[in-house]
Amino acid sequence: MCWLDVMNKAVKLLLPLLIVAVSLGIAVVMTMVRPEAKLDPPALPSLLVDVGVIERRDVTFSVRSQGSVSPRTQTTLVAEAQGQIIDVSPAFVSGGFFRKGDVLIRIDPRNYEANVKRARANVARAVTQLETESALAGYAAQDYERLRRVNPDQGPASGLALRKPQMKQALAELHSTEADLDKALGDLDRTVIRAPYDGMVRNKVADVGQYVSPGTTLGVTFAVDIAEVRLPVTQNDLQYLDLDQLRADVPIAVRLEANFGGDTVTRLGTINRSEGVFDTSSRVLYLVAEIEDPYGLNDDEQIPLIMGTFVAAEIGGQAAGKLAVVPRYALQRGGTLWLIDDQLRIFPRQVEVVRRDEDFVYIAEGVENGERYCLTPIDQPLPGMQVRLGRAS
Repeated sequence: MCWLDVMNKAVKLLLPLLIVAVSLGIAVVMTMVRPEAKLDPPALPSLLVDVGVIERRDVTFSVRSQGSVSPRTQTTLVAEAQGQIIDVSPAFVSGGFFRKGDVLIRIDPRNYEANVKRARANVARAVTQLETESALAGYAAQDYERLRRVNPDQGPASGLALRKPQMKQALAELHSTEADLDKALGDLDRTVIRAPYDGMVRNKVADVGQYVSPGTTLGVTFAVDIAEVRLPVTQNDLQYLDLDQLRADVPIAVRLEANFGGDTVTRLGTINRSEGVFDTSSRVLYLVAEIEDPYGLNDDEQIPLIMGTFVAAEIGGQAAGKLAVVPRYALQRGGTLWLIDDQLRIFPRQVEVVRRDEDFVYIAEGVENGERYCLTPIDQPLPGMQVRLGRAS
């Protein structure tokens, strides 16, 4: 083997190693001379939140409740006379309106008219008897005076001699017959059933041709001048009402709303009394609201507030001064409100809440006018978290 062959083999073996070594050297040099990489921290994501602005204003508390409209005065009409019903007013039907003094039902009066005639006859006889006894007593007194003139020693006359007992008996008989006449007239008057007030028929029971006796139910009516609504109020909500106002006989204003076929009917009323005891099962006190002219009979533009209607009530309460009113969902548990600073970062603030209702919380201390707060609930918020402002409220 010549030396040329040896050299070719050596080159073939060393050339790959030389290439690898040169590459490694170049890589080392490039690594040593490259500039240092700048590490920028990743930008924290910012949340889009709705924002509110604190604005203190005068607040008067109100208490919400609900109940059903019912009549203040309801009457079950019963017969006080016996006989057949001979006439019924066209207004005496379920839902019929009537005025005070209107005749609703007439009962056959013939037997009672006969009793009145007999009573008047008895009074006439008693009057005649009294006049007779009065004349006889006068004659007796004259006879006794003539007797004394004949016999001056005669003593004073006795009551029997002057017919005083007979006079008393005749007078008592007259009073008795007059009382019987008054009763007979009263019984006759009771054959006519008159409306005791302006009202409406709730339920009709009796009709023409029916034979009734005293105590028979004829129907149920109620007055339409004033309606009532029993409004339950919890013990906690009572602190927001001025109960001293009720004790001083000063009514509390109440606003009532009802829904009729999609239309909202609003009526104003007053609370003049409470029922005075807590319900043992629900632990609420019932306040009684009154609404004048519920059927709008005195105002054609008034939508009737029908008995039995379910209404929502807002009862006027005490003045609470200047408070910040915040939507209830904006306040985190524990009374924490998340405020937004000028750099659009959020931070927590403990606030003093004086009341919570279904929609709002009322804050007395902890925030100032003009401060912005986060309306959007944030899951696991952190102080200093960056936010983006969305809709303002």
